[in-house]
Amino acid sequence: MGNRAAHGYDWRKIEAKLNALPMFITEIDGLDIHFIHVRSKHENALPLIMTHGWPGSVLEMLKVIDPLTDPTAHGGTEDDAFHLVVPSIPGFGFSGKPNVTGWGSDHTARAWSTLMNRLGYDKFVSQGGDCGSVISERMAHQNVPGLLGIHLNMPAVVPKEIVRILAVDDPAPASLSEKERAAFDKLAAFYKDNAGYAQMMVTRPQTIGYSLVDSPVGMAAWMYDKFVTWTYSNKQPEKVLTRDEMLDDISLYWFTETGTSAAQIYWEDKTNNFNALGTIPSVPVAVSVFPGEIFQAPRSWTEQAFGNLIYFNEVKDGGHFAAWEAPTVFTQEVRQAFRTLRQA
Repeated sequence: MGNRAAHGYDWRKIEAKLNALPMFITEIDGLDIHFIHVRSKHENALPLIMTHGWPGSVLEMLKVIDPLTDPTAHGGTEDDAFHLVVPSIPGFGFSGKPNVTGWGSDHTARAWSTLMNRLGYDKFVSQGGDCGSVISERMAHQNVPGLLGIHLNMPAVVPKEIVRILAVDDPAPASLSEKERAAFDKLAAFYKDNAGYAQMMVTRPQTIGYSLVDSPVGMAAWMYDKFVTWTYSNKQPEKVLTRDEMLDDISLYWFTETGTSAAQIYWEDKTNNFNALGTIPSVPVAVSVFPGEIFQAPRSWTEQAFGNLIYFNEVKDGGHFAAWEAPTVFTQEVRQAFRTLRQA
């Protein structure tokens, strides 16, 4: 990012934006959990917990907070309103760093249920992409108390038989549909050319992590590579995110020294974020497929993974960091995804 990053960046600007929001810390199972909590002015707003991924943070969600909580000022109606909770995953940002094992997606899913109940929400929905998608899915698998449904923008849907074929780098089965074959090819290319970071974080998070808390240049390179490859930008992320936005996210990891602790969830889960976790039979699931995502989930695999798929849509803009890159599209998808659950 050149001299702009070295000499022209001002962290205080994003710090002021964060400090203008209602932010809190609460202890759950012995760990401090940071979260943003914005209540809508609309009485019948639907409570929503929305979870970021890696190498993202709560900063991914800042552009959609107002449209989701105050829809009448952003092209919607009061029936589109949400009370919004945006937590930092354990080990990320301003949440505590686990000093014991066991804080994987299963534990975090239970913690999110505790958080929502503690805030007085006995019924709520959950949304996530990347790590946040896995956490939302675990909430559904656990059927946590009060959960009405989930919305995912990077669903874990790859069937077991496809996982086995990809693992040994065998050719795609001839029986795949056109969209299944496109997903297979993207995943095969990802594992071949872009998955080294994940192997390190799944197997040796402490090794790579300590490098990331020792060098700001190393941290920036490790994360900027993902902005290049995972945004819907033809590998020019500055087309969809400003340099300051990317530096804000990188700086949040750097100042909180969470390069190591943020990698820990990969080791805890011992899997990637693509493989189907087993059919979710009853909890309603909504899925939005973004064109710049690591792979585009086919509807056939999605229906196989989720027994109660209530919404599926392929959109025209946005990538892995959907709320950050394409906030208008993302907002519309979240509104539509949960529309039928508001009277539950």
